[in-house]
Parts: sequence; structure tokens; C-alpha cells
Amino acid sequence: MFKKGKIVMLVSLSLAVSLFGKAQDLHFSQFFNSPLSTNPANTGFIPDADYRIGAHFRNQWAAILAAPYKTLSIYGDAQVFRDKLDNGWLGLGGLLMNDQAGSGGLRSTKIYGSLAYHQMLGLSSLLSAGFNVGWANKRLDPSKLTFPDQFNGLFFDNTVPTAVTIVNSSTSYFDMQAGINYAYFPNDNTYINAGYSIHHINRPRETFFSEADDSRIPMRHIGFINAIIKVNNQVIVNPNIYYTTQAKSTEFMFGMNAAYNLSGAGEKQLLAGVYYRQGDAVVPMVGFEISNIRFTFSYDVTTSSLSNFNNSQGAQEFNLMKKGFYPNAGSRQVLCPTFTY
Repeated sequence: MFKKGKIVMLVSLSLAVSLFGKAQDLHFSQFFNSPLSTNPANTGFIPDADYRIGAHFRNQWAAILAAPYKTLSIYGDAQVFRDKLDNGWLGLGGLLMNDQAGSGGLRSTKIYGSLAYHQMLGLSSLLSAGFNVGWANKRLDPSKLTFPDQFNGLFFDNTVPTAVTIVNSSTSYFDMQAGINYAYFPNDNTYINAGYSIHHINRPRETFFSEADDSRIPMRHIGFINAIIKVNNQVIVNPNIYYTTQAKSTEFMFGMNAAYNLSGAGEKQLLAGVYYRQGDAVVPMVGFEISNIRFTFSYDVTTSSLSNFNNSQGAQEFNLMKKGFYPNAGSRQVLCPTFTY
């Protein structure tokens, strides 16, 4: 009972932070498979295809919550004007995200449109810059909430009056992000990419309370470095480093995944890797690719003190991505290592 009570307290405090504190953004362990939410300059930044579409799902804390945190993302982007701009092209894309946070009925929906410009610098490097703009809405069901002043030492009693006054059960705002990318590919076996983005440039206001409560979302900074290295005709490795900070929160992840060629030109691939989120979790990943359709699954194995409550069962993530070339692409240059060459 004591352990369960601590779990309830932890979850309730987590919800209280989301309501009263500075908002924290959604995140994915497979950040490398969520290009548009990581950096808008990734829009049309597709070194081995002309377009891609994908879906991403995260289920978190199912071991300790009756209503786990669930995040769904659907995205798509494409390269346009490849044959009309001098050694460059535009990227167009869109992103839809939906999140349900716990049993308090806290939900959010975000819709963004992205635009980026990509310019070749000689034959072995590429510079990109992009931005996205969109609309976000967050809503909750006050009847499902309890607050710290309703805790009697054993449980939360929602029949006890609370001093908390929620003025609006829904809040919406305009949002904007911007970022840059640089890629270097000196030969057919090596590709290195680094990027930096700033989210919530306009510092939108997000609050369920009175107009006097000036709760503006703090800007979020994201930086990443990744590489694609062809070891031989059977193996391509993909190391990644990711860092983000928002207000006083930080996240640092690093790791590597590898693709093993199961067919001559890479039509079938087996994927596996492992990542580490500093101070929080080890994240193993497995997957496969068939005819440019890639599926990956990862599992957050909690290593922090939270493992005492969730038995190290953190989150599960699923990503499904389809890439392809336009019918008239011809012999367009592929910028990163593949099993085809």
C-alpha cells in the first residue's frame, strides 16, 4: 500500500507540474525517426529519397498508470523544385501530434506546416534552413483532477474543496520553430549530419488559469549529430547524439543502430541498436525494412530511481516510415551510403 501511495503521489505531482509549472514538450526516444518534430530544417532533408511519410507512437508508464501517457505523431515531407533551382531544392511537409497525459483528461493536439530550403555546397556538402508554423491546443477535464491540498496523508479526496481555480478547460495558441542543418558526404561510404533548432520562438502563452497568469512556454533548444557509415556490403551503422534543453530541464541521448543487408540491393534489412538517455533509461531498438518501408520498435528500460516503482518498465515506441523516389527521378544522386552502391 505504501508503494502504491507513493506512485499515486508521484503521478499527481507530475500532473500538477504540467498544470502549474512551465510546460515541457513531448519527446520521442527514437528522435532520429521523428525528423519534423526534431528540426524543421529536416523538412525535405532526405538524403536517400525524394519523399517520406511516417507514423510514430509512444506509450509511457503503462506499468504504473491506469491511463498511460500516449503520444501519436503523423508526418510527411517531400523535396520539390529539384530540377528548377540551381543546385538546391525546397522541402515541404506537415506534422500532426496528439498526446494524452494520464487519467486527468489532459490532452494536446498540434498541427504544423513546414518549409525548408536546401543548397548544395559543391559536390560533398549541403546546407539547409527551415521553419514551421502551426496551431496547438491543450485541454483537460477538471472533474477528473485532484490537487495537492486534497491529499489527506493516505489518499486524494476530491470531495474536499480545493483552492485551485481553473478558468479555462481549453487553451490554444500559435507556435513557431526554426532550425539549420549541415551535411558532409565526402565519399559513398560516409555521411555526417549536424543540426540545431529553436522551438517556441514566439513564446506562446499557455495556461488554464486567469488572464493575469502569464505562463509563456519557454524556448526549447535541440542539437544533434549523426553519421551513416557503410562498413561493408552487408552492414551500415548509424551513430547518433542528441541534446535538448527547455527551462531547467535537459535531455541527453546517444547510441547507435545498424542495418544488416538481407538482400543484394538492400530491399530487405534487419535493424538493431541501443541508446542511452542520461540518468533515465537504456533504450534497445529492433526493426526491419522491406522495399523502403521501415518498422522499428524501442523500449525504455528505466535505470533511474523511478525503476523502484515501475519495475524498469518505461515506455514503448513504434515507428513506421515509407520513403520513395518520384517516377521521373532518373539517376538522381543519393547523398548517404546505401546497399545499392
